Amino acid sequence: MTPVETVTRFLDRLAPPELAESWDNVGLLVGDAAQEVEQVMTCLTITGETVSEAIEQGVQLIVTHHPLPFRPLKQLTRSTPEGRYLLDLIASGVAIYSAHTAFDSAVKGINCRLAEGLGLISNRPLLPNETASSMEGVRQMEGEIGAGRFGQLSPPATLGELLQRAKIFLNVDKLRYVGHEGRELANVAVACGSAGEFLGPAREQGCDCLVTGETSFHTCLEAEATDTALVLLGHFASERFAMGELADVLAAEFDGLTVWASRRERDPIDWSL
Repeated sequence: MTPVETVTRFLDRLAPPELAESWDNVGLLVGDAAQEVEQVMTCLTITGETVSEAIEQGVQLIVTHHPLPFRPLKQLTRSTPEGRYLLDLIASGVAIYSAHTAFDSAVKGINCRLAEGLGLISNRPLLPNETASSMEGVRQMEGEIGAGRFGQLSPPATLGELLQRAKIFLNVDKLRYVGHEGRELANVAVACGSAGEFLGPAREQGCDCLVTGETSFHTCLEAEATDTALVLLGHFASERFAMGELADVLAAEFDGLTVWASRRERDPIDWSL
């Protein structure tokens, strides 16, 4: 078996905690670093479904994208969903690790994987993190660290073609967007999750389009007013694919571990037919 700390050290190298946003909560959040691990489950978010799956399948470590706990807790009781999840996992000896925004910004993190999946070449950070690049222990290629990504479509594609490419890559049926499907795009920015604030930086980098998970109505109006195409993948779709890929990375790194992405996790948002 493998100690929890051996797995988390590898994850810390893959997504150095120094890359996380100041408001975030990353690293080993619950559990004993010395505990032995045989089964690991990745997921986007800890929910009732993922908690049940982890406990029923005898998991010792959950690697979740969204942290739990996220904010400091004044109480840990069964009066809240988060309290119930944590108490059940602790009682079953399940540790919790999250890389969150560090994994978003890492060289092989979610935004890089999303950019590659959409066919962007020469993709690089939208907002370079020069401070993190200079920190001891952050072993990443110079110029490759930062929030969001942007790159070129080669050859250029229309917005409609980009939408179809995104549907195939993420295995989704429907997407929301702002713009005309026939518009030709050359430079595209990506920012997973809820990242409407990247619209301005995307324009500053000469991008014709921002691909993100979700944003506000007013950001959609801003995109239309500034003639910037906007693709809304859905928060779940924009990030969940990477947790499956992360499970494959962990399985390849640790021969003695059984690793899988949650089989019960689903997008809580449904589309009306």
